[in-house]
Amino acid sequence: TNSTRVYASSQTLGFVRQVKNMNSLSGHKLRAKWIQKSVETSTTSHFVLRTQQPTLYTFSRHPVKTSASLTQAATSVAQQALSSFPGLGIGLLCNSAVFFLGKKVLLAGLTSEGVAHSWLLGTGVYSAFGPLGYLMVCLYFLLGSAVTKLKLAQKQAEGIAEERSGRRSPASVYGSGIAAIVCALGALFTFPSFHHLWRIGFIASLASKLNDTVASEIGKAYGKTTYLSTTFQLVPRGTEGAVSLEGTLAGSLAAAGFSLLAFATSQLDLVGLSACVLAAFVANTLESMLGAAFQEDVPWLTNDVVNMMQVSVASVLSIVLYLAMTGTLIL
Repeated sequence: TNSTRVYASSQTLGFVRQVKNMNSLSGHKLRAKWIQKSVETSTTSHFVLRTQQPTLYTFSRHPVKTSASLTQAATSVAQQALSSFPGLGIGLLCNSAVFFLGKKVLLAGLTSEGVAHSWLLGTGVYSAFGPLGYLMVCLYFLLGSAVTKLKLAQKQAEGIAEERSGRRSPASVYGSGIAAIVCALGALFTFPSFHHLWRIGFIASLASKLNDTVASEIGKAYGKTTYLSTTFQLVPRGTEGAVSLEGTLAGSLAAAGFSLLAFATSQLDLVGLSACVLAAFVANTLESMLGAAFQEDVPWLTNDVVNMMQVSVASVLSIVLYLAMTGTLIL
């Protein structure tokens, strides 16, 4: 192949000489010297070249990525990761990094199997709803884990504490997150015009489950009067389907604050905020009534199954309410 030996200066580029058959150079490299050129005129029209502290540069025959192109690629990935719809590749990468770095925190609220299954939830959520949606899942997990440990010794003594000191199993992960997973998949694989609806359903499902968790745990820890939501019969704390004033207020405030955060971060508009708060309250109320009326008599109707029903109702109801309130759907 042909290679080029270049003599040049900061003032002028000149004297380019083609050099044939440079294969003897190791790696087909090209060496060039930068020299200062001075021209002295003579009758023979020869050039006199005088070198001055030459610097040796080596150029590769094959093109390589420059630091600028690498920086541009990194910037592109970062922008995609911070977008509201990163996609599966970025979601997989970012969620895996969080799980790797935060494993100790995750194991404080989840069993080892629960961590593995929650990885699927996290990947789907980040892929479909970006870092802000992922923030909502993390916030739900942290608040739910914290409130579960309130007066844990007292709850354990009364026999009403969650199993494994509140650490969630895979069944609990799907009980709390099945609707969020479905909404994430819907956002990823359906028409982009539906994306905002899937996000509303996603936030409403988490708000409803946070309402339930906070209401239940605050009621167990601080509830003074607990009664069945169906008959208003007074029952001991921790009874399935029982509610308390303290727990109901705390749960409603938690769901409202959770939805308000989504609104403040532009994940919901005002109509979506209203739809999520209302749907969360209705779904949580239905969950209490279902537990009080049927759970003790139906063996397969476990807490996790009831939770799946609750978050699904909240998700669907929030979307229906949003469509109705915006005039898109006429009930």
